[in-house]
Amino acid sequence: MLRRLLGLFSEDLAMDLGTANTLIYKKKQGIVLNEPSVVAINNETGQVLAVGKEAKEFLGRTPARISAIRPMKDGVIADFDVTQEMIKYFLIKVRERSRFFRPNLVIGVPSGITMVEKRAVVESALEAGARDIYLMEEPMAAAIGAGLEVQKPQANMVVDIGGGTTEVAIISNFATAYCESIRVAGDELNEAIIYHLQKKHHLLIGENTAEQIKINYASAFPLDEPIRFSVSGKEVFSGIPKTIQLTDRDLREGMAEPIWAIVDAVKRALEKTPPELSGDISQRGLTLAGGGALLKGLDRLIHRETGLQVHITDDPLTTVVLGAGKALIDTDYYLKVFIN
Repeated sequence: MLRRLLGLFSEDLAMDLGTANTLIYKKKQGIVLNEPSVVAINNETGQVLAVGKEAKEFLGRTPARISAIRPMKDGVIADFDVTQEMIKYFLIKVRERSRFFRPNLVIGVPSGITMVEKRAVVESALEAGARDIYLMEEPMAAAIGAGLEVQKPQANMVVDIGGGTTEVAIISNFATAYCESIRVAGDELNEAIIYHLQKKHHLLIGENTAEQIKINYASAFPLDEPIRFSVSGKEVFSGIPKTIQLTDRDLREGMAEPIWAIVDAVKRALEKTPPELSGDISQRGLTLAGGGALLKGLDRLIHRETGLQVHITDDPLTTVVLGAGKALIDTDYYLKVFIN
């Protein structure tokens, strides 16, 4: 009875605890937070100096006594203590009522998460102030957020490309018929750009610069109108600031390995899908979600390689947290999608 009473006053939340960004959905309000999963810490005192957007500005620009840490790696917790501080900060930021009323929390996690990693997520959320915690696989959350009819006995294919993982799943009747999680996603695309510029053009750039290049100029498929742009960084051998000219073709060359790893994961899923479900996918196509879905031409490349129609969700960056939010609103209806 006490738990039921507390639930009337708690501000229940859904969270997409991502490698690159953390998003929070509040019941009756929608998405109330979307910030980078970054924490800036004073190495001498252990004090948290900044979290989220402010902390991301520290990446690659901090003095020796300050570290800008991304505590999530490949979609799971890499630094327990820092993740706990980050979750606590975000929960406090979005909660308006007394902290006495601990919220229920639905959290999207990678499908390949281990039992140890699940425990780390749950314990971090509990220590940060949550009451009851429900975990759901990110591709299931993405499918629900995209408006797919996951409750029906027909196949829905979802490819969720986040910052640390790409999840390829076949979903039917509130269950996952097939799922593969590969630790190749947005971060690997950034790293591929950094490595390519260093190796081929002898130019050093930072993580934030690589991400902006990817967002603004990168593509997985030849563009109708080629792009030419300039990049500034530091010359490898001399350390002198340098600016070079690049094209979208240069970036495709540098990102080829992670891009094809994602395409190959889609092909493997299709090969392993039961014939009955393959017919549904052939008719319905597949749905792209996550920040990686915004990579220009990725849908065209997958279509060329598989022959399937490829649909991109209305807002790929928020699809997972919107799906988790729908499950939060009606936990009884979506009870089957939660994992132990």
